[in-house]
Amino acid sequence: MRGGNMNKMMKQMQKMQKDMMKAQSELEEMAFEATAGGGMVKVVANGKKEITDVEIKEEVVDPDDIEMLQDLILAATNEVLKEVDEKTNDVMGKFTKGLNLPGGMF
Repeated sequence: MRGGNMNKMMKQMQKMQKDMMKAQSELEEMAFEATAGGGMVKVVANGKKEITDVEIKEEVVDPDDIEMLQDLILAATNEVLKEVDEKTNDVMGKFTKGLNLPGGMF
């Protein structure tokens, strides 16, 4: 009886691993976006935390205030990376719920 339970458990673990890999792949293909300055700066990232696009509205470009533009880009970039982390934790956390993994591991 124990051998049957072990085989069943191994099959469940293999299925969970396959499902996790599929979910991770789907996350990597997702696009996330965040804005700053009321939409004046938009940053887009994929699920691999790669910045894929930065859009800056013409109105925000003021050569006398480049620091504001830099701050807006940083704010939008940090926000979009936070969104990637939150979605990753949400999706991958479904697989690790109840496993009592150390903090930060999904």
